[in-house]
Amino acid sequence: MRIVPALTLVLAACSQSNDVYEQLPDSSLAGAPRDVVPDSRIESTLARPVTIGEDGPRLDACGVMGQVTRAGGNGLPLRAAPFAEAKSLATLEEGTRLHVCTRSIDQKWLGVVVRPAPADGDGAPAVDCGVSSPVDRKQAYEGPCASGWVASAYVRLIAG
Repeated sequence: MRIVPALTLVLAACSQSNDVYEQLPDSSLAGAPRDVVPDSRIESTLARPVTIGEDGPRLDACGVMGQVTRAGGNGLPLRAAPFAEAKSLATLEEGTRLHVCTRSIDQKWLGVVVRPAPADGDGAPAVDCGVSSPVDRKQAYEGPCASGWVASAYVRLIAG
């Protein structure tokens, strides 16, 4: 007999179908018809820095080397954050080598540091990105090389 009131209470609690954005008075989405609310509310202007030093102070800041593969004619976009709608910072060509420093929780994105390609016939030494030696703590990359996020399906791990 006690089950009936408890079951009624549970069903009543589940019958409320309002989404959070419908309850926020200052939201730009409040009161908008469902068909005009985008599926993804992530803005493409968001950026997430690449984290280095995740393996601790005894190992290299970025412990794995990778190489762009299957990039196609348009190349592989280097993005500001680990999602497809993020701003494209650069385009990486097939065969470009990358320092792999971190990855997204779902393993679909790799946080990478990219050494600039030497100019043809330029005898200048390669730029040291500062990720081939240990760092004291886990931190955002702020070195001289380009950094960002690439789709993991297009990177072959070659060392580390």
